Amino acid sequence: MNTLDAAATIEAAADLDRRLGVGGVLSYDEIRVSVAAAVAEALGLPGGGAEAVASCRDKASTRQRFSAGGVPQPSSYAVSSFEEAESRAASIGYPVVVKPRALAGSMGVALVAKAADLPDAYASTRSAEFSELPRLEAGVLVESFADGPEISIDAACHNGTVHPLFVARKKTGFAPCFEEVGHVVSARDPLLTDPEIVRVLQAAHSALGLSTLMTHTEIRLTSAGPRVIEVNARLGGDLIPYTAHLATGVDYGLVAARLAQGIPPVREELPERTAQIDFLYPDTDLKVDALDVTEDGLPAEVHRIIPLVGPGRELRIPPREHVRGRYAVVITAARTPEACEQAKAAAEKHIELVGAPLDIPPAA
Repeated sequence: MNTLDAAATIEAAADLDRRLGVGGVLSYDEIRVSVAAAVAEALGLPGGGAEAVASCRDKASTRQRFSAGGVPQPSSYAVSSFEEAESRAASIGYPVVVKPRALAGSMGVALVAKAADLPDAYASTRSAEFSELPRLEAGVLVESFADGPEISIDAACHNGTVHPLFVARKKTGFAPCFEEVGHVVSARDPLLTDPEIVRVLQAAHSALGLSTLMTHTEIRLTSAGPRVIEVNARLGGDLIPYTAHLATGVDYGLVAARLAQGIPPVREELPERTAQIDFLYPDTDLKVDALDVTEDGLPAEVHRIIPLVGPGRELRIPPREHVRGRYAVVITAARTPEACEQAKAAAEKHIELVGAPLDIPPAA
């Protein structure tokens, strides 16, 4: 069955409900959260609301709802041509950000410092694709640049009320791209209870009309205050919930499953602990000959090293490819972020990537 076909999926779910009973509907998949929301709504089960979840997938719709709800955000315009992008960028003022209207994983997102850089950035963003996702008309957004560090907040939204669960402080690289190269989660991060961030987070969910679901919200901490970049109708990717579990001891998959049944989260006393996940990339495009990991002598703070590639794999770093350029994952857990960073640096000395540079012209 094609699980991207909402009508067919609803029919199959209704049949299952008649035969066995369905207690809740949950999808971790970025592309299928809209279908899952439609199924939950059709069966009368707790969910985010089909229309509200669909508006999360379409970033232009998200921006429109944020504007109507007074949610602080970057200025944004959906464009369908380079000429329109050029005009909008000039009206906003450089630097600007160009991004796909409905992709994921920061794919195709780039910071454009000046007008001369816009043609290449627009072409790269316009050509970005994600498996199974259709292209949209006016499929590129041109936005003002929100300065400052970026965070994500995974939250449980129950009957429209938001319960922040954990904050991940994002590490990015490969400028002008916004490649996510790591995340840091501290169980007692003070941003979790910051009154303005909590207010903005609730305002964003209310503006979208979200009801009962797990969400992953990305926020920039700008000099003028928090600005909401987007709200995703799912738990965070990049193993962020797993990293948060190491920091807090909470199983967020179980929280999500319970929430899908309408059961709100229970507030727990959290330890003073930090966990960090880092994704390793080569310095240049290369074809892998070998990836060796030596675990003897690793610091106790190194939780796991996960090799991602084997011999023969071709790695291309952003902007040529996104995410697939990673060759290993390092996960650390310690009392402080500083201790995690030290453990990560030590772990890198135990990882050896051997390969031959690819003979490819440099990306624009």
